[in-house]
Amino acid sequence: MNKIPEEQVLNRMVLENVWWSHTIETAKLPYSTFSPRPYLKLFLPLILERSVNRAIVLMGPRRVGKTVLIHHCIQQLINKNGIDPKKITYFSVDHPLYNNLGLEEFLVLYKKKTNIDYTKDECFVFFDEIQYLRNWETHLKIIVDQFPNVKCIASGSAAAALRLKSTESGAGRFTDFLLPPLTFHEYLFLLKKDNLINITSNENVQNFGTPNLDDLNLHFQKYLNFGGYPEVIFSDTIQSDPGRYIKNDIIDKVLLRDLPSLYGIQDIKELNSLFTTLAFNTANEVSLDELSKNSGVVKSTIKRYIEYLEAAFLIRTISRVDKNAKRFQRAVCFKCYLANPSIRTALFSPVESTDQVMGNLVETALFAQWFHFKWPLYYARWKNGEVDLIRLDKDQKVIWAFEAKWSNRYFDYPLELKSLFDFCHSHNLRKAMITTISQYGTKEIKNVMLHFFPASVYAFIIGYNAIQGNPQTVLFGDFRVI
Repeated sequence: MNKIPEEQVLNRMVLENVWWSHTIETAKLPYSTFSPRPYLKLFLPLILERSVNRAIVLMGPRRVGKTVLIHHCIQQLINKNGIDPKKITYFSVDHPLYNNLGLEEFLVLYKKKTNIDYTKDECFVFFDEIQYLRNWETHLKIIVDQFPNVKCIASGSAAAALRLKSTESGAGRFTDFLLPPLTFHEYLFLLKKDNLINITSNENVQNFGTPNLDDLNLHFQKYLNFGGYPEVIFSDTIQSDPGRYIKNDIIDKVLLRDLPSLYGIQDIKELNSLFTTLAFNTANEVSLDELSKNSGVVKSTIKRYIEYLEAAFLIRTISRVDKNAKRFQRAVCFKCYLANPSIRTALFSPVESTDQVMGNLVETALFAQWFHFKWPLYYARWKNGEVDLIRLDKDQKVIWAFEAKWSNRYFDYPLELKSLFDFCHSHNLRKAMITTISQYGTKEIKNVMLHFFPASVYAFIIGYNAIQGNPQTVLFGDFRVI
């Protein structure tokens, strides 16, 4: 059997690194006509950071734009930071020509083609879809340790492998960066509709002009149905049949290929059925007992499947606490959220603003705005009471409580929020947040300051603050309408 000639591999490298043959002024870059996701502002500084010798591991669901983000970073390095184009190299590790190459061999070939001595010269090396390389985390750790001049950036779509292996083997050497599905702020930004809300800051308080809520809520509803993935928001064709794109190209590839190959799952139908059930019940409480009873699958297997689905960034789960904010020793109930509400549309059908499930999708969307951050969020549930979301500090003390609603009713009848008042009084909370359809305002009732905000506005500001590097501002009501 003939071996693939090295020259073929080198030619492939040249095709992937078209900027090598240009100067800084004339470098032609892929995806240069695409609008960058605002997350570029958070990701690029990690790449430029040289004081800490770490590789960057870019994680995230399929089709959220990781490859495009990488190329936008390359564009910034060349055009904005004046990096010699030949000191930047990109490898799409999943290409068949690269089969059986180790990361060190990529570097050797890079040096051979460009004459850049990575042992002496500072350079940037991007490994896209790195999970296709066996034991990639060991190879990457070796490069970080032995070649401090090489800044490595790795990405991949099989996020389960990336998350688990980077945690096990990359402690102290890898920095994980999660690129989530589009936030509502990014959705409007990419569609050039972010001017619907104008935000200014003054003395640590954010001010924003009252938006046209009719327009904003129409966009919010469209975001719930189609807003998670960059390709979808620009295509009427995809939106007319989201199941064909999102389900076939994103969900099925994870359920039918990524997870079975990573974990040796035999019963794919069983896994698929569980995910469909969880997706249908997004933002609801589910229990292992009920899932096992309805599916006939033992609880230990269901628990393992849920861990896989969460590691693959299809779902997120949060634990339950009681009225005293104490976790249960035997956690059999939990809340499950889709990574993005548009996944539900792809599996079932688009929703209208008056549909009963709208409240669940609004809560899912609001939870998804925090997807990038590893915050300890919980929900509280006890006999005759519950609160949608709460946050605990490092000492397990409650610091805020939140009710995700798609209704104006509670603005007019706030005393109906009995569970919220009970919980706040139990923990001496002086304020809480409740979302609405269109009502703004602050009301002090029973010694609790209730902040009411339209869900669409609140979702926008969470995403906006995340990009500004100040994600907590909006959580505590530090904003006002002007």
